[in-house]
Parts: sequence; structure tokens; C-alpha cells
Amino acid sequence: MGFQEELRSRNFSLYAQWLGVLSIVLGLALGIANIFHFNLLILWSIILLFCSLVLVFVEIPLLLRICPTSAKFDAIIRKITTNYMRAGMYAVMGVFQILSVIYDSSSLIAAGVIMLLTATCYAIAGFKNQDFVASKALGGQGVAQMIV
Repeated sequence: MGFQEELRSRNFSLYAQWLGVLSIVLGLALGIANIFHFNLLILWSIILLFCSLVLVFVEIPLLLRICPTSAKFDAIIRKITTNYMRAGMYAVMGVFQILSVIYDSSSLIAAGVIMLLTATCYAIAGFKNQDFVASKALGGQGVAQMIV
């Protein structure tokens, strides 16, 4: 299944996975951009960078095979497999980033909004009883089989 077929599949876990990749890109970019504020926003920036790095391994399973990580880290990441668990993880991360507005409004809110949209897509996939399907372009079964 190519990218166009994935878009037409109406599988919300695929939509969420692509929004998750957007969350990673925004998280890394906005985390780095806002880390140069010399105030309390540095805390939210550092946490956003950490969350983005964790999301890289959650959304791109191929990297767990390629990158040398500890067995404990791999076990934690592999537990986040259901749509509901992913929705909960994204919801917590998104709400935390939106809470940065308590201190000062910044572009970190954009990362939080995208994370909440991702959580919503994973939750819809769970409510519709859609199985989690990894995108082939992001390390689903097709890419993993090509490497092995």
C-alpha cells in the first residue's frame, strides 16, 4: 500500500502515524527554536525535545532495529502498541505543551495542538476498532522485510 492508498484507506491509525511524524518534526524544530529563550520556557523546550526523540522510536519502528538502544528502552517503547495507549501518550504530551501558555505564549502551543490532533486520530481508530497498521513508508512490515 503506497502513500496515496494509505490516505484513502480511512484507517485513522495511519492518519495518526503521519500526524505523529509531523509532531516529531515540529517538536524538534520548535524545541530548538524556543530553547534560546532565557526564561522558564526552556523547561518546556527541553521536555518537547525529549518527547520528540521518544516519538521517533514510537512512530518509526524501524529505528528500534537500527539504533543501538538499551533493552529496557526497547521494552518500554514496544509496550506502546495499541491505539488507546498511543492516544493517551500523545494527549499527555499535547496537554503539557499547551500548558506552557501558563508562563508565556509561544510557538510551543503549535506542537501541543498537533499532538492533540494525533491523539484524537488514535482515539477514533480505537473507537472504530481499527487495528494499528504501521505505514510502510515509516518502517511498517514492507520496509522491515526489505532490511532483513
